[in-house]
Amino acid sequence: MSVNDGYRGPVERESGYVPRLVDARLNEFIRAFPAVLVTGPRAAGKTTSGSRVAAEVVRLDRPAEAVAFEADPDAALRNREEPVLLDEWQEVPGVLGAVKRAVDLDPRPGRFVLTGSVRAGLDQRMWPGTGRLVRLPMYGLTEREIVGTVGAGYSMLDALATGDAAAVRLPSVRPDLRQYVDLAMRGGFPAVSLGDMPSEMRAEWLDGYISQLLTRDAREVAPGRDSLRLGRYFQALAAHSATEVDHKTLYDAAGIDRRTATDYDALLEALFVVEQVQAWDRNQLKRLTSTPKRYLVDTAMMAAAIGATTASVLADGTLLGGVIDTFVVAQLRPEIALRSSRAGRYHLRTKGGREEIDVIVENPDGRVLALEIKATASPTRSDARHLLWLRDTIGDRFVAGAVLHTGPDAFQLDDRILAIPICAIWA
Repeated sequence: MSVNDGYRGPVERESGYVPRLVDARLNEFIRAFPAVLVTGPRAAGKTTSGSRVAAEVVRLDRPAEAVAFEADPDAALRNREEPVLLDEWQEVPGVLGAVKRAVDLDPRPGRFVLTGSVRAGLDQRMWPGTGRLVRLPMYGLTEREIVGTVGAGYSMLDALATGDAAAVRLPSVRPDLRQYVDLAMRGGFPAVSLGDMPSEMRAEWLDGYISQLLTRDAREVAPGRDSLRLGRYFQALAAHSATEVDHKTLYDAAGIDRRTATDYDALLEALFVVEQVQAWDRNQLKRLTSTPKRYLVDTAMMAAAIGATTASVLADGTLLGGVIDTFVVAQLRPEIALRSSRAGRYHLRTKGGREEIDVIVENPDGRVLALEIKATASPTRSDARHLLWLRDTIGDRFVAGAVLHTGPDAFQLDDRILAIPICAIWA
């Protein structure tokens, strides 16, 4: 199939609501559990999605609504129309204990939905292992959600698992490299990724988001942190998102020591804006490194942090690779999470870096899918050499592998090794 000249943006929807990949899982959880906690970065759409299943909404980030819960959270929960959505629960931390006590007294399904933008207060001391609260991660919009193919019943990962390029579905309109970078620059925050916000206003919104993240939000989680040093470290992470970089390079760029960097890593993960993907480490492959790989969860935020534009990304091969990798992982993150709650997502790198694979998806039975991400329109068998190495090394555990690329076509590279356009993720 040939590439069309343009790339369509968000589809028009009569209701105004953009169906999310987590919607079906949220509905299932509401029917099965007394309390569901939806977590993710601020402004990712958690409140909008949670409101669709709630009979009553309480915005705890609004002082007028929070005051009763601050005074007596147990009393404030009584006689609410259920399911009740408790939005941004961390603004009134005592509400979590009140939900626990209410659930312990009455464990009926579908009582509470909580949303939170901070990974805090959720240890076993606050919520003993009753099995009555389940967590559902949610991040920014994916292209699949934006173009409206959530309910299409197709999964690129399922198509890949067949090992047959003919099973891969492609959209009729496929981006070229520049258009992929444009999509990455738009990112997945609903406020700036939907509609026709001018680029200048999008930049203003993103700058404000990052400023609040590094000041107000960070102080709520870790009071006393130096926002200037944290900002420098966040900028260094953005510049090296998805890339293999010596950790000391990041510390030195921010002017901090290793201990401080470790604290900042934990803080940014707690705010759901930076993700550490663990290295795949199996006894069968004894030469693997154990170093995690860091990603910013949104490419527009990544670009804003370092002042990148489409033109500057296209002019810098290293930055281009990091942007495309970060963008693709943002598309895959919910797809993999919803594929199986017990599926693991990793990266692979041998000591010395001779073999590297961007994404390893390990199923509960130990079988794997492997993905390489390349900013090339014409992938060859050479681009798949690390996938071939892994296939030949682990044998039947290797289900299939793919080079995800910026070209228009899907085709076979070798046995169980495919070349697949990135846009197949949202076909």
